Amino acid sequence: MNITHIEHIGIAVKSIEESIKYYENILGLKCYAVEEVKEQKVKTAFFMVGQTKIELLESTDSEGPIGKFIEKKGEGIHHLAFAVNGIENALTESENKGVQLIDKTPRKGAEGLDIAFLHPKSTGGVLTELCEKRDKA
Repeated sequence: MNITHIEHIGIAVKSIEESIKYYENILGLKCYAVEEVKEQKVKTAFFMVGQTKIELLESTDSEGPIGKFIEKKGEGIHHLAFAVNGIENALTESENKGVQLIDKTPRKGAEGLDIAFLHPKSTGGVLTELCEKRDKA
């Protein structure tokens, strides 16, 4: 697998607006983008910390993955995302090595990324996201 860097750390929050205040007013970071990803049933907000992003995730539907996560576990770190070159190959390689895939094929994510998740049962309890910048067609 060709991992290039940590793309972002995803944090589930009940309210993006309230959480942005903490990251900006207390930590001194600047939110540079807010985006809704309807297919994922989330609203996202992004902050840069060095070369890594923090992604806040607010559910837009209580039955969506973030809504269910918050209901079960509360707010907090949801996933760790790695940037890869060749996401399809990374998924095939992971599956061939016995990793349980949540996504067998990439799907659309925030910021123009193709994304796919590896199941935490196969990754030491950490929901792992693989990300690749989509080709501009």
